[in-house]
Amino acid sequence: MLLSALLAAAFAAVGFTVSVPYVALGPGPLYDTLGEVEGEPVISFQDEDGEDVADELAYETSGTLSLTTVSVADDVTMFSALVRWVSGEYALAPREQYFRPGVPEEEIREENIAQFENSQSAAESAALGLLGYPTDVFVQEVLPDQPADGVLPANAELISIEGAPVETVQDVHDELEGSRPGQTIDVTFREHDEDGDEVGDEQSAPLELGERDDREQGFMGVTLSERADVDFTVDFTLADVGGPSAGVMFALAIVDRMTEDELVGDRHVAGSGEINATGDIGPIGGIGFKIEAADDAGVDVFLVPEQNCAEAAAAGPEDMLLIEVGSLSEAVDALEAHSAGRDVPTCRE
Repeated sequence: MLLSALLAAAFAAVGFTVSVPYVALGPGPLYDTLGEVEGEPVISFQDEDGEDVADELAYETSGTLSLTTVSVADDVTMFSALVRWVSGEYALAPREQYFRPGVPEEEIREENIAQFENSQSAAESAALGLLGYPTDVFVQEVLPDQPADGVLPANAELISIEGAPVETVQDVHDELEGSRPGQTIDVTFREHDEDGDEVGDEQSAPLELGERDDREQGFMGVTLSERADVDFTVDFTLADVGGPSAGVMFALAIVDRMTEDELVGDRHVAGSGEINATGDIGPIGGIGFKIEAADDAGVDVFLVPEQNCAEAAAAGPEDMLLIEVGSLSEAVDALEAHSAGRDVPTCRE
């Protein structure tokens, strides 16, 4: 008896104190991008002097537009892992999928924060571009040992290619469409520092295009982004979320705030999705948990990246409308159509 009791006590001690190499994934909190966090609006508008200009640029909204998250519980013990798994609300995943071996946790946290901030920047560019504000095209990254390396600096604003003005990323693609590897093009650009301030005058440089196996036309070796050319900034107060999947909801919130006719209306809309500066929506992870969290919050409509539709349809409750979206413009069109009682593309078609 004594031995059995000691063994049981030892097993209990191990179960309650020893961590297992897994994380527990479950539904996370929702954040209303049209609302406030700790008394501050999630999205605000400031002029170049830092003064609030929401009264000049934004309109009142009445609905709720929630970004969704996945909770990730670390330092999971044997017993807590078992309890979460039995509950059916959580799933266990190898810890190394979320915390790479040999990489300090602080570095991983900083990467997640950087992804979150990049999603905000992309959302701003996509939303303002959709609203018709003029855009400039910037070199986001120069790929090492590629044609633009040593010719174009990062943060350079592209002014023209072969004399043709550059106002959108599509302009660059159009100009390169008929080019071939080995061809030299003339690129006019202006350098900017990390804060976005201009450095020096416009300059031109020849750039010999390279080649890639997946395309016939010439290749510059850069990644590009669009930035709205405006005299105000869109600021985001929400922090400590991490990852890139909030982008589409931030972009929709900007559109709704800056459009006189309400986009969301009196609905509770939630969703998730990466977004780039041109408004393309990309897939995300944890869609099932995000839909579950939205269902618990009484969400009427959930916006789903088209690549996640099959998984969402399997996970989502029958009474939740799962709208399939591939771009910001599609998301706006779908919300307007739903508000007007028209058919929308869904994940269950």
